[in-house]
Amino acid sequence: MSKSTAVEPSSKFDQVLRGSALLPGVKIDRESFLRKELQHSCTSEQIDRAVATTPAEAGVPLEVVNKLAASAIRYETGKVTALSTVAGIPGGIAVAGTVPADLAQYYGHVLRIVQKMAYLYSWPDLFDGDGMDSSTESMLTLFVGVMFGVSAAQAGVTKTAAMIAQQVAKKLPQRALTQGTIYPIVKKVAGVLGAQMTKQIFAKGAAKVIPVVGAVISGGLTLATFRPMAKRLQQHLADLALATPRGVPNTADTGIAPV
Repeated sequence: MSKSTAVEPSSKFDQVLRGSALLPGVKIDRESFLRKELQHSCTSEQIDRAVATTPAEAGVPLEVVNKLAASAIRYETGKVTALSTVAGIPGGIAVAGTVPADLAQYYGHVLRIVQKMAYLYSWPDLFDGDGMDSSTESMLTLFVGVMFGVSAAQAGVTKTAAMIAQQVAKKLPQRALTQGTIYPIVKKVAGVLGAQMTKQIFAKGAAKVIPVVGAVISGGLTLATFRPMAKRLQQHLADLALATPRGVPNTADTGIAPV
């Protein structure tokens, strides 16, 4: 039996994820980000501990983290919407050349907000050095899946958070994410995201056909999708025990506005 030459949806998503991660400014330095975000809300000792461990272990109140996360979402939404509007201006024959770049920019901002949410809600550093290893790629896939409302991704993130919470040295559970219990979930989520990405490319391409009007539509599509997706991830991460200050059970309302 001959092998199919069709590109698997999961492979399509993997390619865009890797390409977007390489764009300038996409990688967020965890220490610098946390120090900047916490400087007006925490003591210097608390900030040092948040960097060395996590904001939750440093006792940063969840309401403070929620406000900082909301601010980060507003910032990234504004940036990605502006870029999407500009990218939507070319029309006609220019469409073929602009859709891939626009998609990469969009997912670049998706990865930026993923990292910001993860670090605020007490996840470990996602990147090992300057590159992106397999465990990081798997974790980013799950986070993006949560943004897109993929239920399997939510389960995968929850399981991973439980594994991290059990570790003395907080880091991503590499084996589980690359060949263990969580990896099958990652592949399933990547497949779903790849299929959704095909629809997204079509929608953005159609919006670009008419100059100026296409720019407004393209920017509008981004504004209408990015913020609710980011809020969905925020809500899920805020509900996890990993985000609860000093291990106190999180039974209170997170105070996050509905998506």
